[in-house]
Amino acid sequence: MTETPEKSPAVYRLLPKLADYQQLTPNSWDLRQLKRWQRLGAEEDRPVQFRAEWAGERNWPKGDFPSGYPGAPILSRRLIDRFGVDALRTAGPLLPVDIEGAQGDEYHLLLVEQVVDCLDLRRSSKPKKLNGEVKNAVYRTDALPAHLPAFRLPQFAGAVQWNGWAAERLVELTDDQVEARLCWSENPTAVPHPDPWGF
Repeated sequence: MTETPEKSPAVYRLLPKLADYQQLTPNSWDLRQLKRWQRLGAEEDRPVQFRAEWAGERNWPKGDFPSGYPGAPILSRRLIDRFGVDALRTAGPLLPVDIEGAQGDEYHLLLVEQVVDCLDLRRSSKPKKLNGEVKNAVYRTDALPAHLPAFRLPQFAGAVQWNGWAAERLVELTDDQVEARLCWSENPTAVPHPDPWGF
């Protein structure tokens, strides 16, 4: 699949919609290791495995984008194949997810390696001291990696930012299972989500 970046760049936070779909709850140790690697970048902290378990009613279908944690996007094999594995891998490798008690389920964590310094610090809100969260972000279009589906910011390394073209495609491919919260758009008429990183 070949995508071209949109004429009016935009950045989103993606999470599963609150609907009758099962979601994956990451293993707390693996999630801590992922956060440490994202924050510090030490090679010894780089995840080599990622474990999770299903949450929700057993009779509910399993979602194609079942993780709400902003730094741990998990995609089904079906969604990966439809989006394009090569396009996703431009952001980082796909790490198989070991799902407790569900050997037949094939899901992967997109381990986003691409950290891009493209935030306009003068025009954005100040990053929070605790985790670097930027509630009101403004991006520098000259530095925005529009060719990547996703990237991370050095100021807010624990959160995956999705370029508009990739976010729109994932929403379309999952039949609206994904909530795309607008963080920023170059289009002055677009209204960003009031709390894109909240729950």
